[in-house]
Amino acid sequence: MPGASQFAVAALFAALHARTAQSSAATPMTPQGGARDASTVIGRPSGAAVQERVQNEARRSRRHDPDAALVKRIGEGDARAAEQLVDRHLSGVTALAARMLGDRGEAEDVAQEVFLRVWRHAGDWRPGEAKFSTWMRRVATNLCLDRLRRRREIVTDAPPEQIDAGPDGYDVLHAKDVAREVEAALATLPPRQRAAITLCHFEERSNIEAAEILETSVEAVESLLARARRSLRAVLSGEASNES
Repeated sequence: MPGASQFAVAALFAALHARTAQSSAATPMTPQGGARDASTVIGRPSGAAVQERVQNEARRSRRHDPDAALVKRIGEGDARAAEQLVDRHLSGVTALAARMLGDRGEAEDVAQEVFLRVWRHAGDWRPGEAKFSTWMRRVATNLCLDRLRRRREIVTDAPPEQIDAGPDGYDVLHAKDVAREVEAALATLPPRQRAAITLCHFEERSNIEAAEILETSVEAVESLLARARRSLRAVLSGEASNES
């Protein structure tokens, strides 16, 4: 059954469709999550063989883009196609944002912004330049990175959750404690390391696709992952360590 956030996105699509004429001025469809500077590029492109492998993988992926037909219809103002795209990708985009931000409400806001950008710019989509789902996750990642850069520490004194004291209750408590420890450890990582870990470990994306989403080289992604793993091991083992 559709969730509240899904209805909210669909309502936004319908409102936009009702009041917005198809724009004649093309807007380049690029991930708009904020400007990148030299400090965000953590590595130069790897050797020719690796680059060729990345390009071949990307070309194969683009030839089989399951979203291409829907995106074309959305570009023509088809609200039903937009709803189908939401059905297909809302949960994945929200999960990515929730893992990066650690906040479900913020994650839903990011997901809504991603799908609004889809609606506004689908008519400018150029098939073959990138897989559409990769583009959406690139936008979501950039929006999350922006929020993480702006975020300030907010301390709350929420009461501890009450758990059933029975054997099953202790198992639930332990599982939740582990999950909280992992989330807290992820929160200590610099934003791009957190993004790399989220994409490769939790979303199970290849280093090649993560590099495309993060707009960097495979070598840089591997470096981000290595440093993130070291930091997570240190935090979870109680040692003080945080590499940028």
